Amino acid sequence: MDYYYDGRRIRRKVGNERDAENALAAIKADILRGEYRFKKDRKIRFEDFAKEYLDYAKINKRSWTRDESSLKRLLPHFKDMLLSKITPRHIEEYKKKRLDDKVKTGTINRELACLKHMFTIAEKLGKFDDKNPVKKVEFFQERQYVMKILDREEINRLIDAAADHLKPILIIALNTGMRKGEIFNLRWSDIDFIDHYIHIKKTKSNIMRKVPMNSVIAATLKNIERKSEFIFPSSWSKKYKHIMGVFRLFKVACKKAGIEDLRFHDLRHTAATLMVTGGVPLVTVSQILGHATIHMTMKYAHPTPEDKRKAVNVLASIFEPGREKEGTILTQEQIEERISSLESES
Repeated sequence: MDYYYDGRRIRRKVGNERDAENALAAIKADILRGEYRFKKDRKIRFEDFAKEYLDYAKINKRSWTRDESSLKRLLPHFKDMLLSKITPRHIEEYKKKRLDDKVKTGTINRELACLKHMFTIAEKLGKFDDKNPVKKVEFFQERQYVMKILDREEINRLIDAAADHLKPILIIALNTGMRKGEIFNLRWSDIDFIDHYIHIKKTKSNIMRKVPMNSVIAATLKNIERKSEFIFPSSWSKKYKHIMGVFRLFKVACKKAGIEDLRFHDLRHTAATLMVTGGVPLVTVSQILGHATIHMTMKYAHPTPEDKRKAVNVLASIFEPGREKEGTILTQEQIEERISSLESES
């Protein structure tokens, strides 16, 4: 085939003469419909687009700091390569190198996810025309995480073992179920000491919510010195005004407390579970946690045999007027006896 498109001469080999004529006819038809796209050779280096991608992520992604961290690892390997020249083989080589460096598979998966999204955005912005090479690469299988719930004794041990500037963060997490990022982003202006509410403006769902503040949180916050607009300001970073992580401090506290395999997010699970087992309705817990649907809160509902027994005993109060006011619960024997007497009366 030999034709011109957009001021450029294009010549291609396509089978025999008949095949070339048919292919050219199809291309002309696509051009008339405005559906023809010629893939241009783009000379865009990975390093150059990485900067553009990070600017995009800062505007459009709340988790852009994770991308920033992943790009620091990706750049040394792909730095001088053109986006159009990166193949699945290059990505597999990157995976092997990271494994050789003793990096955890979960971390490598996060980096691959960043790379995959980077190519998606490159295509969206018209910087890349080929198929996303990361889609042909297998991600590592990750161990399924088991949610860990702390009991009261473990909670006390963890707080006692924590560094002084970590303690209030743990206390707020365990008394509100707030996410780590929500706590780090708290400003003093978000705290209502009069009506006892915490206003959470930066949330995962981008929907503001307010969480009731109990006496423990109020007392904890009043003991924190106000050094910044943020409750937990960064003491070392010039880039960020509030702290961005407490990973090492948290791991040290866990080790001192003798608690294994605990993630910071488990504090949120613990708070939710304690509320549910304490009799707080699921719908209320869901709103406090900021869940999009109550189905997300259902994972904290684990009724015990005793809970089920109490539930049917509540129904028994229909046959025993006044008992629900007395706060007493019928035993199974009393229920069966009462039902038997009702049957004999009928």
